[in-house]
Amino acid sequence: MAGVRYDHHISMPRPIITLTTDFGLQDHFVGVMKGVIRGIAPAADIIDITHEVSVFEVNEGAFVVAQAYRHFPKNTVHLVVVDPGVGSARRPILAQGGGYRFVAPDNGVLSMVLASEKCVVREITASRYFLKPVSSTFHGRDIFAPVAAHLAKGVPASRFGRKIEDALRIRLAEVHRVGKRTWAGAILKIDRFGNLITSLPAADFSALAQRPFELAVGLEKVTRRVSNYTEAAGGELFVLEGSAGYLEVGLNQGNAAKTLGVGVGAPVELTIW
Repeated sequence: MAGVRYDHHISMPRPIITLTTDFGLQDHFVGVMKGVIRGIAPAADIIDITHEVSVFEVNEGAFVVAQAYRHFPKNTVHLVVVDPGVGSARRPILAQGGGYRFVAPDNGVLSMVLASEKCVVREITASRYFLKPVSSTFHGRDIFAPVAAHLAKGVPASRFGRKIEDALRIRLAEVHRVGKRTWAGAILKIDRFGNLITSLPAADFSALAQRPFELAVGLEKVTRRVSNYTEAAGGELFVLEGSAGYLEVGLNQGNAAKTLGVGVGAPVELTIW
């Protein structure tokens, strides 16, 4: 028809697969997983969220994924391998929720996602999508990477296995009231600057801006709240609202985690007067 142009070069968006692991970058593991994905889904964009989750720290992996997944386009496949139970009877699972897909071990690493989104979860049993033979120590290469690649390439989720209702959920972000003015939580993550990200939602404790408080962590009690890192004096411990929406403990020009001698999972206790 006159005056109408047809563009035959319009292409579909490239599928995206993100990687979150505790593998680090010293060994070949991450590179091999990317190679497997490229071999199956060569058009996929592979984006690293992080490979520096503390080794075997499922809670920390759950926190990282929960903070990151929404910032990607819908239909992104989020591949998560923090897997201290590799080779055991723990199941590989595929979850769909919020317009995203998640491939991970059934060890609680998707707990915060499952709490935030209404998800359909499947046990991955369709071994035709695995690399053979399946190693007992590298399921990231032999199960999770190929499944994520096939999923991104367009294989329907229903082909990977049956729906399950009992995916493991860990209560890592729960806050408990332990007194009239006191709440107990835990450290979810320590960032590379040594800031301690707690499980205390900042929105629930806005009173810290107006009332005296005490946040007990390690052997110290932090009593100063600031709105940014530069408000505190050098060497001063403080509390602020971090970008993740949780209360964080920091040390101006220093490393709070090393100074306090605490790690992921350590308890914290907040008292407001």
